[in-house]
Amino acid sequence: QVQLVESGGGLVQAGGSLRLSCAASGRTLASYDMAWFRQVPGKEREFVTNIRRIGTMRYYADSVRGRFTISKDNAKNTLYLQMNSLKPEDTAVYYCAASARTIVRPTRESEYDYWGQGTQVTVSS
Repeated sequence: QVQLVESGGGLVQAGGSLRLSCAASGRTLASYDMAWFRQVPGKEREFVTNIRRIGTMRYYADSVRGRFTISKDNAKNTLYLQMNSLKPEDTAVYYCAASARTIVRPTRESEYDYWGQGTQVTVSS
């Protein structure tokens, strides 16, 4: 199994940037398909973006495409989410997730076996 710990969240003004990190331990990150989700109180967890364990295939939710970028550094065993041009509606707890098997439907929460505890991102207007 793999353990995931998110960091890098905080308070930022609209139009600003943040970079979130997801550090993995227990297993090499290269063995997993990875994703970022986010959630606000009273709403369901929402898919943000994902990356495959091999190749360059990535997918972004319409709400973040062109502003967010997912990347992975296998040498550091860390997943990243670069967030630019942040908006107040981006305010949420952000979670990283992992699957040991090849994901078929990456936007579905049930596809992922391992989750971090989340990091809070707050964007002020």
